[in-house]
Amino acid sequence: MAPTFGLFIVGDEILSGKRLDKHLAKIIELLAARGLGLRWAHYLPDDRADITAALQRSFAGGDIVFSTGGIGATPDDHTRQAAAQALGVGLELHPTAERLIRERIAEMNQGPLDAAENRQRMRMGEFPAGSAIIANPYNKIPGFSIRNHYFVPGFPVMAWPMLEAVLDEQFSEHFHHAPSAERSMLVFGSAESTLTPLMEQIEARFPGVKVFSLPSVGDESGGGQRARRHIELGVKGRAEEIATAYAALKAGVVALHAEFDEDA
Repeated sequence: MAPTFGLFIVGDEILSGKRLDKHLAKIIELLAARGLGLRWAHYLPDDRADITAALQRSFAGGDIVFSTGGIGATPDDHTRQAAAQALGVGLELHPTAERLIRERIAEMNQGPLDAAENRQRMRMGEFPAGSAIIANPYNKIPGFSIRNHYFVPGFPVMAWPMLEAVLDEQFSEHFHHAPSAERSMLVFGSAESTLTPLMEQIEARFPGVKVFSLPSVGDESGGGQRARRHIELGVKGRAEEIATAYAALKAGVVALHAEFDEDA
């Protein structure tokens, strides 16, 4: 069985619109390139109680979870503490993280290690007890992983290569293990309520397939058939079942005497 993946995107700046989220699309891209998919994604504020509650739920599940943001050491960073609280463990300075942060301080000529600002920087290496580190090729300040959860900074230049390395190093055996496919048509002049029984029949007949419907009022800028009001009706799932499932879906649409276009 291929693992299922979830994503937490942490940050008030995203929820307020001060910054646009780039993580969701990129994580979907990284997974898709490896034949994997994202099951869910949640945006979370910089609030320790909210992050803790979300992590308690995800730790109780079986998904592989990526989390971006909130692992710094400023007052609005809560993810490290929330992860520890959700697991009921304390924070500990990871010895490898300590070494890497010390190296970074020396490389940047940031003064003596016992200076107040460097003691504060060292807190970025305090992770929930039992954590492993995730290497950060950008500036050496690591992320951490514990219980199938992988925590990285909010900066894309750091987060994306870190998560890509996690995928390649730990989940390569699942790459393209269960090839998936998708096929759809545009249906005109029918309501979703009319198509729903057919969709339910297809899913019951093909357990490895999901049926989807995407209503549209029409996109005049796109021209062609898509400019008309329509429903994109299709199937997605295990590649070996898609051709048969789509044929059954098409037969059902024909039986409903609905107008459709497979080439739009």
